[in-house]
Amino acid sequence: MTEAQRPDRPLVLCVGGHDPSGGAGILADAEVVQAARAFPLTVITALTEQDTCGLAQIHPQPPEQIEAHCRRLLSDSPPSALKIGLIGGADIARMLARFIDTLATAERARVPVVLDTVLATGAGQSVADAALREAVREALIPRCTLVTPNLPEARALTGADAPEDCAERLLAAGAPWVLITGTHDATEAVTNRLFGSNGERHAWDWPRLPGEYHGSGCTLASAIAARLAHGMTLIQAVESAQAYTWTALERALRTGRCQLTPNRLYSQASAD
Repeated sequence: MTEAQRPDRPLVLCVGGHDPSGGAGILADAEVVQAARAFPLTVITALTEQDTCGLAQIHPQPPEQIEAHCRRLLSDSPPSALKIGLIGGADIARMLARFIDTLATAERARVPVVLDTVLATGAGQSVADAALREAVREALIPRCTLVTPNLPEARALTGADAPEDCAERLLAAGAPWVLITGTHDATEAVTNRLFGSNGERHAWDWPRLPGEYHGSGCTLASAIAARLAHGMTLIQAVESAQAYTWTALERALRTGRCQLTPNRLYSQASAD
């Protein structure tokens, strides 16, 4: 791609499920990426029947169809970052692992990959069986730059209990970086902990906001991916994305009867 052909903004490929309520999934990813002044490319892994109150059903898409969409975009619009959310099945996870290998071997700079390990909805409903959890551990985690589970997801993936023990097992599985979020802890502050395979450790405390939110994990992971696409270091991207996510939650919207929806485009609204 020549200099004249380079995109005006960094491109972020978001691969995940479609949430028709707009609270989570691909729509959430696209809003976050646009808010970060990057451009979203989207591939849907699964259609879902859900709203702000919960999930009724998941309809995974054929892996070969997902792969074709990803490769088509790669040939025309090479992304500067990849964000993976809801996967939908073990076969899709293994396909995405192969696609990441394609990104790594193509004649381009290594593309950062952020994996939001979506194992349950914001309402606590499981969206991953044992086969998918195994495929995530064995095929995807070793190929990602950053893995962003909340504490229940980290426990489900590792069988450990404490955040530090969960992180050690995920690092041992091949993840270079692990961000374990503390939104599900019964603590006054939300503590997010970042662990690096090089021994680095960082922690951030955020005031716990009242209410429950639909799509906070999608928001944070996509915000990190967009910032990595802009060339931030991982530590800078994680810190900046947390501040953005906290503000989006603080200014959340009432779009349905149950969980609140993060106001991911708050900066554009305030500018109007």
